[in-house]
Amino acid sequence: MAELRAKPGKEDKLRAVTLQMIELVRADLTNLVYFLQEDRFSNGRFIFYEVFASETDFEAHNNQPYLKAWFAKHPELAFGGVQVMKMRVLKTASPQLRHVASEDYPGSGRQ
Repeated sequence: MAELRAKPGKEDKLRAVTLQMIELVRADLTNLVYFLQEDRFSNGRFIFYEVFASETDFEAHNNQPYLKAWFAKHPELAFGGVQVMKMRVLKTASPQLRHVASEDYPGSGRQ
């Protein structure tokens, strides 16, 4: 999960450039889940929920040119950087995500 907050008056611009990334991220074969959400009560507060097949795949995702270009726009559009929370899947009901809780994520273990 990650959070990003737009600067006042920059909410629409940050939303627009961020929405462009959804299909790019989802096209990555190692991306298992990707949701972009905006806080209903705090315009310009974006929450990203993303799951990759492994930590290595997540790091490779962060080095994609389109993501680097998006990060480069943050000084103009957002407060600080993306606040990342690296979570681990403890248990999933989704058959597509069963392999996520694996040795690829240290300490995750299978449930």
